[in-house]
Amino acid sequence: MNDEKLQQLTETISENVFGKTFNHKALFNKRLRTTGGRYMLRSHNIEINPAYYEEHGMDELIGIIKHELCHYHLHIEGKGHQHRDEDFRKLLKETGSPRHCTPLKSRVMQRKQAMHLYECSGCGQKYNRKRRVNVQRYVCGKCAGKLVKKG
Repeated sequence: MNDEKLQQLTETISENVFGKTFNHKALFNKRLRTTGGRYMLRSHNIEINPAYYEEHGMDELIGIIKHELCHYHLHIEGKGHQHRDEDFRKLLKETGSPRHCTPLKSRVMQRKQAMHLYECSGCGQKYNRKRRVNVQRYVCGKCAGKLVKKG
């Protein structure tokens, strides 16, 4: 799918689900990492992470577009468009839009791979850490024994 088809899909969803026109641009942004899409307040454009479409398919893409259109239409109308606002939550329910998108498997795998495992040579206590630990400087919190990197 390219930006032109995404634009057409967004306009169609806006007309059919919200009964309102979408007069701005919808486009893919490969630089998005932690979110499925975002609504730009100043330009009123919608950016979509293409990885969600590639990994989860059309249903996930439609859900993300509907979510971002909720932000768009409420902001244009001057109503509460943020996640915490009652107007936003109400419109999400009315349109069947998801509050959060499904996590990417590739991102979950990256988080799991980043774990570092350390074990105390004295008492055998295990420590899982996201960041590396300087074993020359730090010792076991239980017995003050030397830490050894395991994984």
